[in-house]
Amino acid sequence: MSDNAADDLQPERGSRRRRGGERTKRVRSAVGEQPPFGQARRNMQPPSIVDDDQLDAIHEASVSVLRDHGVEILHDDARRRLAAAGARVEGTRVRFDPEMVMDFVGSAPTSFTLHGRSPEKNLRIGDGHLTFGSVASAPNYVGLDGQRRTGDRAGFRDLVRLGQMLNPVQFFGGYPVEPVDLHASIRHLECAYDVHTMSDKAFHIYSLGRERNLDGIEMARIARGVDHETLEREPSITTVINANSPRTYDTPMLEGIIQMASRNQVCIITPFTLAGAMAPITIPGAIVQQNAEALAGICFSQVVRRGAPVIYGGFTSNVDMRSGSPAFGTPEYARAALITGQLCRRYGLPFRSSNVSASNNLDAQAGYESVWALWGAVMGGADLIFHAAGWMEGGLHASYAKMVMDADLLNMVSTFLAPVSTSPEELALEAIADVAPSGHYFAEPHTQARYSTAFYSPMVSDWRNWETWTEAGAPIAGDRAVRVAGEILAEFEAPPLDDAIRDELRDYVDRRVAEGGVATDF
Repeated sequence: MSDNAADDLQPERGSRRRRGGERTKRVRSAVGEQPPFGQARRNMQPPSIVDDDQLDAIHEASVSVLRDHGVEILHDDARRRLAAAGARVEGTRVRFDPEMVMDFVGSAPTSFTLHGRSPEKNLRIGDGHLTFGSVASAPNYVGLDGQRRTGDRAGFRDLVRLGQMLNPVQFFGGYPVEPVDLHASIRHLECAYDVHTMSDKAFHIYSLGRERNLDGIEMARIARGVDHETLEREPSITTVINANSPRTYDTPMLEGIIQMASRNQVCIITPFTLAGAMAPITIPGAIVQQNAEALAGICFSQVVRRGAPVIYGGFTSNVDMRSGSPAFGTPEYARAALITGQLCRRYGLPFRSSNVSASNNLDAQAGYESVWALWGAVMGGADLIFHAAGWMEGGLHASYAKMVMDADLLNMVSTFLAPVSTSPEELALEAIADVAPSGHYFAEPHTQARYSTAFYSPMVSDWRNWETWTEAGAPIAGDRAVRVAGEILAEFEAPPLDDAIRDELRDYVDRRVAEGGVATDF
């Protein structure tokens, strides 16, 4: 795909990105007839993997860690705010009274709306809705030719194009791949410009210092064409706040909470707890540490501003104890997601999980690890699923083809979660009566009226018999996904954007670039 500037892209035809209607309707595109943009909603109760007494034990252990051992808070203003709110501060160590923690955590909203550039792309976070994001933050990518490359702007833009065109990808949780050919001082500016002009889906800020937060918030406001008061009423951008496990929050993360929460934007508090490495080797022990770290961060977000939108992020997995490498899509990962979901429901907080795999190639491992991860996330009650499409190699590369394959999988998840109707038409008693024993339903009017929409039609799966498949060259799933990705990129058209907004975004970026962007040490 060529690396044309976003300004050169033609506006998208309005009919293609429509929203609404039943999920059985299809939108024609290079991916066939994909379901329209829209959130799935969980129509079943998430299972409980631990009982109430066990959940209480995990909670009590977590708050005892905060009370007795505390968390390192490496930000002077954050420590002052926490001390004023009732925490005990000794040097950089902050200890939290359990009642204080739960008072502040209890002020966080149980659900909220995340606003996209187009109102049709607004997302409901919580209330049983599922929200899927693209792969994010990979340092490398694999494109259509199968070659693994260091992240650059060309790959970044292609992955944004794919994410915009694939309807089950509903937001960008960061840069799909890190474009290192853009200097770190201005990278956040040019990347935000690309996403806001090439997509109308919700975007993300990296909390890597106050200036990057302020730039990201302002560019989100410009892209939406709203004033500061409206932006503050309507959360429009997210950031992930990672605890430096074990039990440390550094200055950039805490500054991110301050800047985002004070403007009523979304903080996703996500400890990165790998059992056996940065957390205890037992999954319950790792969850205790994750929960203590998450509660500390969520509490601080509410100290900054009560009622600011915040999401509890769970990312507990295990490591390969033979090599020390992170392992993903494991039964331990799924178990941790289920327990974390129970904790989030106890606290009344939205839950973030991820679709992850450690596989290096588009092989069976990539498929079954993603299914395990998604199963744990969906059954665990996750509201927001990061890296839902395109994550490979434990997050070390983003894949064009895997993004398509995962999008197919996400559509299957949404189809599975759709409500079951028992209307007379669905019970089909008349059709049953009309078809004689030993007959068939192919010609039955009930079938003929529904055959094109009755079942999910996959983008990648090949249902031909062996002979027909062999005659076609025996293409494997990865080959088919590459072909579909290429067709999507060839068809891409940017969504409409008012010229005045585009110009204002470009002027803002040019001014900040001329000022030097953000100071770096290289």
